[in-house]
Amino acid sequence: MFIEQLHKAIQQEYASYFYYKSMYELTDDPYWQDFIEHVYEDEKSHYEMFQQLYYMLTGTYVQNLTKPEPCQDLKQCAKIALKEELAATELYKEMLLQIPIQQAYAPLFIAMHDEMEHAIRFSTIYNAL
Repeated sequence: MFIEQLHKAIQQEYASYFYYKSMYELTDDPYWQDFIEHVYEDEKSHYEMFQQLYYMLTGTYVQNLTKPEPCQDLKQCAKIALKEELAATELYKEMLLQIPIQQAYAPLFIAMHDEMEHAIRFSTIYNAL
């Protein structure tokens, strides 16, 4: 089950990175751009950590990942992102309770903490628009 959840997490982090990059393009406000850039850089880091962990466990990388449709409306996308970030926090919490090797702890803890921070950032954006 852990491997399947990790596979799902890799796909979600990959998709989130591209989705949030498209959100970045929808605003010229440097404050919101900074918030969004911080998030998509974290998502890229999570993707890389999870791919490395997946390789440690399986000897392969997750391939053929799909990009989402780009964001079209900043407020609506912030609302969707908030929901996704909270769901990711729950997934990583579940996964932490099932870690098969000690090396899985740090990337999951970091990602879980970052996702909570991202939810705060997107909530702030959503409520300000």
